[in-house]
Amino acid sequence: MMDALSKSNAAEFDAGLDDVFTRISSRYDRLCDVFSLLAHRYWKSTMARQIARDRGSTVLDVASGTGDIAIRVARQKCAKDKVIIAGDICPAMLAIAKRKAGDRILKMDFRHLNAHQLIEVANSSVDAYAISFGMKICDRVLVLQEAFRVLKPGGRIYCLEASRIPVGFIHSAYLRYMDWCLPLIARIATGGDRGAYDYLLRGIHDFPNAPLLAREIESFGFQNASYRYMTFGIVALHVATKPLEC
Repeated sequence: MMDALSKSNAAEFDAGLDDVFTRISSRYDRLCDVFSLLAHRYWKSTMARQIARDRGSTVLDVASGTGDIAIRVARQKCAKDKVIIAGDICPAMLAIAKRKAGDRILKMDFRHLNAHQLIEVANSSVDAYAISFGMKICDRVLVLQEAFRVLKPGGRIYCLEASRIPVGFIHSAYLRYMDWCLPLIARIATGGDRGAYDYLLRGIHDFPNAPLLAREIESFGFQNASYRYMTFGIVALHVATKPLEC
């Protein structure tokens, strides 16, 4: 189901062994701003607008973290009738998501969910499945199997993730830059907590490129997998559909 040379967990991260997201939860949003030079706000807003315009009434955002995607979808006028579920394995991150949403956003459901095993989510029960910057720290086999299971026929998966810049020498230069600057910035921002950035570097280096990820997604039964590069290909937004008959 996957390329034999592709690791299913690019970052080799295990949430059961490292509570890094609990440790950095209060600083997570600031770290995203620093690491991406604010670009993550544009990437996530682009993804959220596309999800909000999608047909269907139920959106499931897994590995939701502090709720950036789920909240952005909920704030779209065209999503006012949607039920939006924000799920994450880290209670500390979910607590921040709830505070950010506040009382202004209705029809949001915050749940403690493990993207690898969504036992609380019924088969064929959601219209859109979203995951942003969580795929590289998860086992893609388990995530994609669960995404396919919980989506209704005709439902769509949206995946926003680090990618590979299509021009090889530019991507190599970008990786060298990240190898130098990301540990330095993260060490200062996290007080020397190596776990807060080691997984990110591994994920950036070893995550598959956009065409390969599209093929992986289709290998789990999805159809018409497409991708859109953003910011020169540093990230890519993938979209694919669960067949109407499956």
